[in-house]
Amino acid sequence: MQKLIFPILFIVFSSSYAQTSVKVIDVQNELPIPGVLIKVEGGKNQSTDKNGVAQINLTKPNELVFSHIGYQILTQVVNPDGEVLIALNPLTNDLSTVTVTAFETDRPLLMQASAVSRVLENELYRFNETSIVNAFNTKAGVRVEERAPASYRISIRGSSLRSPFGVRNIKVYWNGIPFTSPDGTTPLNLLDLSNIQNTEIIKGPASSIYGAGNGGVINLESRMGIEENRISTDLNIGDFGLLRYRFGIEQQIGNGGISASYVHQKSDGYREHSGVDRKVFQMAAHMKPSEKQELSTQILYTDLYYEIPGALNSDQVVENPRQARPGSVDQNSSISQKSLYGLLSHTYQFNEYLDNQTSVFVNTTDFENPFILDYKKETAFSYGGRTKFTRNDKLGKFPIRIIAGGEYQFGKTLAQNFGNRNGQADTVRFSDDLITTQAFLFQQFEMELTPALLLTLAASENFSKYDINRTIDASANEPADNVRRFDPIIVPRFALAYKINNTSAVHGSISSGFSPPSIDEVRTNEGSLNLGLEAERGVNYELGYRSSFGIFNIDVTGFYFKLDQTITTFANEQGVVLFRNAGSTNQRGVEAQVDYSLWKNPQSIIQELKINHAFTGHYFEFADFNSGGNDFSGNQLTGVSPNTLVNQFDLRTKFGVYLNFTHQYVDKLPLNDANTVYQDAYNLVGSRIGWRSVFMGNWDLEAYLGVDNLLDESYSLGNDLNAFANRFFQPAPGRNYYGGVKVGYRF
Repeated sequence: MQKLIFPILFIVFSSSYAQTSVKVIDVQNELPIPGVLIKVEGGKNQSTDKNGVAQINLTKPNELVFSHIGYQILTQVVNPDGEVLIALNPLTNDLSTVTVTAFETDRPLLMQASAVSRVLENELYRFNETSIVNAFNTKAGVRVEERAPASYRISIRGSSLRSPFGVRNIKVYWNGIPFTSPDGTTPLNLLDLSNIQNTEIIKGPASSIYGAGNGGVINLESRMGIEENRISTDLNIGDFGLLRYRFGIEQQIGNGGISASYVHQKSDGYREHSGVDRKVFQMAAHMKPSEKQELSTQILYTDLYYEIPGALNSDQVVENPRQARPGSVDQNSSISQKSLYGLLSHTYQFNEYLDNQTSVFVNTTDFENPFILDYKKETAFSYGGRTKFTRNDKLGKFPIRIIAGGEYQFGKTLAQNFGNRNGQADTVRFSDDLITTQAFLFQQFEMELTPALLLTLAASENFSKYDINRTIDASANEPADNVRRFDPIIVPRFALAYKINNTSAVHGSISSGFSPPSIDEVRTNEGSLNLGLEAERGVNYELGYRSSFGIFNIDVTGFYFKLDQTITTFANEQGVVLFRNAGSTNQRGVEAQVDYSLWKNPQSIIQELKINHAFTGHYFEFADFNSGGNDFSGNQLTGVSPNTLVNQFDLRTKFGVYLNFTHQYVDKLPLNDANTVYQDAYNLVGSRIGWRSVFMGNWDLEAYLGVDNLLDESYSLGNDLNAFANRFFQPAPGRNYYGGVKVGYRF
């Protein structure tokens, strides 16, 4: 009897788990591809051997996902047929295959009539993984400054003139919601790199779709779709007491999934009193209730604390660049911010012609800022949303796309300013109940006049208001309710994109922009209310060319931006930064990005050698500018480097070893409106070398080492403009090192 049972069990077992031999080859040369990760739905992941073969147990047809760093990801249903041949397409950087979502329209980059730069996830991880600074600064026309760790200032085409601190004059979105607060400020330092997967940067006014902001728009996206069950952890250490660690988990559930991550980053800082401590927790869920709709939700909580060392004059820099500004330590000059975001996004496809995307959010923030001159406390609550309808249709024989929607934000803040006695809040100086509202409607009409010519007409109608109810005023002024309502502004845009052939195109546009003053510019730190401050208005003329030929990708844009009612900064006798409208500026520039692969063969030991160049020429000047009885007309725009060049070299090998090398040249730039003080030109060189690999189909491993400022240059990564008492300089670290490891497991 036993002699019969065992053969029967063997036959049943063999028929239940039919082993399928999968061979993966290159579609171009038909050579086998080793190291391809094969994700098996409901089963154990595998990877191909040196002959490009993997043995997979299948009981029925199953959906497999094939991925390799040098090839396009392929998803295919595989039958348990014994032997299966899979062909993968090598990855290319051809601009005709790149799709961007700028101006709310998914089109190939070649047919985008705007200057758009992308920052991909792999570009964020070419550098030390503590901030966005280095990756963003590799893009033409974009400049991110970090005056102290976690203290960001972002300039797109010189838009930081009115930003002594913080991010202004730029609209930032995160996962479809406005991350820029209704008061005009953007707490970009609340995000860790792990909260960002891909980024699109629109350079120049985009108010026809995104509302306020002359500088441009930054669209940030975190990882939404869950493709696998995975746990992962990172550890990053470096000079100046740097320690960063992360834990993450992703779990598939039906057609969607959930993910969660926690990141803790801390450091002592290069300078005295420049430490940072940031904890970030993010949880996300993505669902597909039906074929017609998708639903996503996110929770983001950040607990951020960082010290502010303050700016130095030139003598103090020579004496000791690592010292803090006198008084910063005694007064505990710093920022403590706890913020919670909750957001919900819904997409619905009514039919093949019409769809809708709607996102809503709520945010609460506790903020404390002891400074040398005062102590600020704020408790804020805000909510808002954005909705967009898209209809694809035809007008006669011409394909058209109509986009229409709106955005609304409401914020309420209890803002109190105290005296600062040895880092502690003293007597209240003034207290305000602030209510800020921002709203706009937008419409966009696109028509394909020919298969190669796309016309875009767009406009938005914008409304904004500040209510400042002063409940306490320790000065001679009586408490009062103040309202600053900005006149409704209509902002148009006209654009054309023409495809010369399948790999090259030209584009041109005329677009208006506007930027009302932020609440920090209207309600100043010494207690005055600058209710007469007007919104900046500008018109941008732009012409660009994009092309892919052979190994080269080229993207060049020239522009002229005329800005009126320019908001500039100055300091009063106490050193408090104040703001005023000061004439107009002429901003002419050229931005060029070129990349090419000297070698690309996923089959060889050296799989890729890639070089990238980015040049920024910003030749900006004050057209009509009088300040304090001085005529600065014709002077170079403050804080803008006329020439910037970035060179990148990337090497990737078959064994998982990679090398990234980056050089950045920044021309000298004026630090005051009179153009009498400059920061010298400097060269930054950095490199990262590492090794990444996949083991047993389920384990991802990576180890890396890197160096920043290899030449040990003396420079400021962010300067104080028009600084009081000549305190212009915020010295950046000299040569410094970092390293880390990453481990991931798919289950």
